[in-house]
Amino acid sequence: MAAAAREEEASTAARSRQEEEGEEEAMAVLDFDMLCASVALAAERRKDSAAAAAAVATVEAGGGGGVQRMWEGDVVLDCLEDRRIALEAACCPCYRFGKNMRRANLGSCFLQAMVYFISLVAILVSLIAFSVTRHNIYLYMGLSSVLLIAIYTGYFRRRIRKQFNIRGTDSSLDDCVLHLICPCCTLCQEARTLEINNVQCGIWHGRGDTICLGSNGEGNKAFAALHKSSFVPIKSPELCGMDRTSNGANEHEPLVPSAQPEQ
Repeated sequence: MAAAAREEEASTAARSRQEEEGEEEAMAVLDFDMLCASVALAAERRKDSAAAAAAVATVEAGGGGGVQRMWEGDVVLDCLEDRRIALEAACCPCYRFGKNMRRANLGSCFLQAMVYFISLVAILVSLIAFSVTRHNIYLYMGLSSVLLIAIYTGYFRRRIRKQFNIRGTDSSLDDCVLHLICPCCTLCQEARTLEINNVQCGIWHGRGDTICLGSNGEGNKAFAALHKSSFVPIKSPELCGMDRTSNGANEHEPLVPSAQPEQ
């Protein structure tokens, strides 16, 4: 009997150990599954955060997503809409080009202005040399300089269109032709678009974020013309016919009596 009891106790202890080992294995598998689920959830959150950050960066960069924007005014017909911009583009186009590039975050104002200025000087020197010497080589050099400056400015006009999703053709030839035929008017259109929409460091803030203080802010005239404030006082509407008596009483007496002041 004692031997049988000892065997039964040994078998019971063996079964309990097996059960404990099975529970430990099950807990280990469960812990591993939870660990895998936690890692997958963390990876999914990081992926969503990266996608959201990329979307915010795209919006802040002025890409505009699917929003189709347009140039402010026509190239030729509206070139004198802002007299200050028109005067800068006509008298000092290199300075106006540099300011446009700085607003669009496409380069330093000084460097871009210097590139434009050097191209203009090369054209002027070539024409003067041709008029003095009558050598065709100087004429060819002048024409080449004109084409180079048109290609250079047209390239950056296309970059502005792509950066801010401005409506236009997919061909860069139109942008180069505009800068070749009427460079001053084209610079005016680009400057109006960037200033009226308050583009700063390559970020398109839009018309609603434009703040005009004083008379020296860029684009303030155009913004004030588009957002005129009303000075007409707003009156409360008259009492309608339903509020008046209709059975022989005074027609000017309102049907609803006025509230009496509290004592």
